[in-house]
Amino acid sequence: MYDQVRKDLTDAMKSGDKFKLNVIRMLKTALMNEEIALHGNGEGLSDDEVITVIKREVKKRNNSIDEYTKYNKLDVVEDLKKEVEVLSVYLPPELSDEELDKAVSEIIDEVKPESIKDMGRIMKELTTKYGSSIDMSKASKIVKEKLS
Repeated sequence: MYDQVRKDLTDAMKSGDKFKLNVIRMLKTALMNEEIALHGNGEGLSDDEVITVIKREVKKRNNSIDEYTKYNKLDVVEDLKKEVEVLSVYLPPELSDEELDKAVSEIIDEVKPESIKDMGRIMKELTTKYGSSIDMSKASKIVKEKLS
């Protein structure tokens, strides 16, 4: 996946799409920083690590969208939404709300939690089974509702 980001960076340079080029450059920098933080230099990142970085970058922008919307900075909001679109290309499709609800129910049936204290076990199982295809904040809300 890291190689795909590098290829897309080259393609964006050739096409002259400055907006996309800037977003992919930012992503490549974030990936390089993560690689240094996790492995030192030269080892590379796994696809899961790349996805984690991309999700983190998308989350930052979504939080910024919320903040700029409060202050009516709609031009900045539009740019941030475009950045999210560029970054989302690299993410695997997430489970729909119905699929996520079903997945949470299945894990709860497997784990058989006794109280809300078992939420961590359920979240761990969700992560193990579904990986990066779930929105953890949505999953957390569903788990809390079902355990209450």
